[in-house]
Amino acid sequence: MFVLSMANFNYTWAGGKWNKTTCPYDNNHPNATQTSNKFNVGGSENWHYGFDYMDWARKNGPFFVNDTLVFKYDAPNANGGFPHSVYLLPNYWSFIKCDLRRAMRIANPNQGAGKGFEFVLKKSQPYFFACGEHGGIHCNNGTMKFVVMPLKRWPF
Repeated sequence: MFVLSMANFNYTWAGGKWNKTTCPYDNNHPNATQTSNKFNVGGSENWHYGFDYMDWARKNGPFFVNDTLVFKYDAPNANGGFPHSVYLLPNYWSFIKCDLRRAMRIANPNQGAGKGFEFVLKKSQPYFFACGEHGGIHCNNGTMKFVVMPLKRWPF
């Protein structure tokens, strides 16, 4: 059995209303009034080896359908450095095992430079992301991968 929870620890239930954001009743959450938001994956850290992206996703959620994730990373260069890419894994098992055999590469090592690569969350389904370079070693160590489950917006 598979269970996925995308908790946002800033929400606490108090007296029939959401504390801090007063969502959904008073419509004050920033996602409640906009059609979509854009998130730079990793914030100012961008997409690189050694950063905990699961923690970033937990702290920056919830995500909603039509939100955009922007993956920014350095392009490969002659001075060395580690190239990165973005893969979309097909399911939870592939995500846990970092099995890239059925994954789809959605951004190659050059697409993260400059303004970065943008991915729109088009459906309310789990999206499993990982870096697939170096045979998936960046994914296997547990940091360059994360999952988001975009929510549908309520019609306020």
